[in-house]
Amino acid sequence: MTVTVWVDDWQMQCCGEDFAPGDVVSWHLLEVDPEDYADLVGSDLAAGIDFCEEHHGQEEGHSPASLEVLTVTEVHCRYEVPAGSTGRVQRPVPGSAELVSVAAADGWARERPGVRFAGYLVTARRTADGP
Repeated sequence: MTVTVWVDDWQMQCCGEDFAPGDVVSWHLLEVDPEDYADLVGSDLAAGIDFCEEHHGQEEGHSPASLEVLTVTEVHCRYEVPAGSTGRVQRPVPGSAELVSVAAADGWARERPGVRFAGYLVTARRTADGP
């Protein structure tokens, strides 16, 4: 079964291990609400996200899944303080995503003009020896 997994940039930078297509990884997967990713990648792509990879705060008894990585795509987007906001927290600007297919992921990405690296969209296949 093929799944699409969101991997946050900060999780990889903190304690993630590099991965590339063809690698078998052992990840803790949490189900997601695709709408949580709509501003980052657009509603159409967000609808296809099945899980996020989580290094921190795993639930007790939650076993890692064994996955073969098929593709890795960097996601970059613009961030701004939303119009009318009284705070200073920047949010992804809908429709600003730039997707870059890459040969490997290490948590860091080459800077792109006008956008910031947000994370990876990873397609993967569950392996026979994993949950």
